[in-house]
Amino acid sequence: MQAACERSLKRLKTDRIDLYLLHWRGGEDLEGVVAGFEKLKDDGKIRHWGVSNFDTDDMEELFSLDGGDACATDQILYNVARRVPEFDLLPWLRERRLPAMAYSPVDHACLPRGGALDKIAAARGVSAFQVSLAWVLQQPGVFAIPNAADVAHVRENRAALDLRLSADELADIDQQFKPPKTKRSLEML
Repeated sequence: MQAACERSLKRLKTDRIDLYLLHWRGGEDLEGVVAGFEKLKDDGKIRHWGVSNFDTDDMEELFSLDGGDACATDQILYNVARRVPEFDLLPWLRERRLPAMAYSPVDHACLPRGGALDKIAAARGVSAFQVSLAWVLQQPGVFAIPNAADVAHVRENRAALDLRLSADELADIDQQFKPPKTKRSLEML
């Protein structure tokens, strides 16, 4: 972990990383991971650490370890079309006031066309992607990390923050993109 962090610091041309993530659970020894992250913090190499693609049972195991509750976030695939985390992971995170970091919040621009998102977008004079991103941003305890290829795209993403969807619009989205009713494994890209 120390060597990987040093390589990241060198590539980024910085002396400290604000948030360093364990990207995949894999076969990693979680006690060793937590100890490694805490050493990097003590050494001033990172400010915070988190995990990615950890489901509820993984988070419970992490939090059972000494120092595991220092985790700053769980980065997960989450958007209107991929709502699996809503069943138990997001409530678990909210109970502990641990934010979820939604990657692919507009599903790599592969969201279905012609439905609720397009209807709301047309009525609001915005893009369906902005509606999708606004939906993610309105979820309690969730923040999003959308891609942006240029300045115009950054501005479009930023404008989604100001878009407050109404209860009727949220219900229309739920009608097309149903919340989960049973536990399923997290999806990952």
